[in-house]
Amino acid sequence: MVDIKISGRKVTVSDSLRQHVEEKIGDALKVFDISPMTCDVVLRVDKNPSNPERKACEVTVFVRKNVVRVVASSDDMYAAIDEAADKVSRQLRKYKTRIIDRRQRAQVPHPPAASADELASLIQPSAEELDEDDRLVREKYVEFTPMSEEEALVQTDLLGHDFYVFTNATTGLVNVIYHRKNGGYGIIKPKIEEQQ
Repeated sequence: MVDIKISGRKVTVSDSLRQHVEEKIGDALKVFDISPMTCDVVLRVDKNPSNPERKACEVTVFVRKNVVRVVASSDDMYAAIDEAADKVSRQLRKYKTRIIDRRQRAQVPHPPAASADELASLIQPSAEELDEDDRLVREKYVEFTPMSEEEALVQTDLLGHDFYVFTNATTGLVNVIYHRKNGGYGIIKPKIEEQQ
């Protein structure tokens, strides 16, 4: 049985909501029965009354050293919980498949490194972006855990991010793995790795 912690932001978690979360999210977590696994569920109602999907369910699952996070919104809290349960189930299946594939698959050669032009296109802001208000809106501190490129790719998918910053377990240097617009993934490495 997975420990599910349920909390509410600007919403009271009634017994029926709590029971619905435990039933739906609990069933979704059974897809990947592994220990240790814990789950935090946050039910919230956004302030903006013009947003038709104000009710949201955030689910964060901690599986060993990995994090799976999903958010679902709806005009009905029960529908948001149902959608979040479906998303968690899909993400855990994907995670489980990746772990099995990694164990069964031999080491494949790495894709070619990104060219200087590709890296410049990631860094150079477009003309319309320069006109916008350029201000720092969020600062986040993270702990870098050494991992392989494949593990970083799994984390990118599990978190639903476009990129992931990590310490490469092989080199001990910081790398960035990212989704490419035309499909596939890319990795940014320090120049010093090229000499190794």
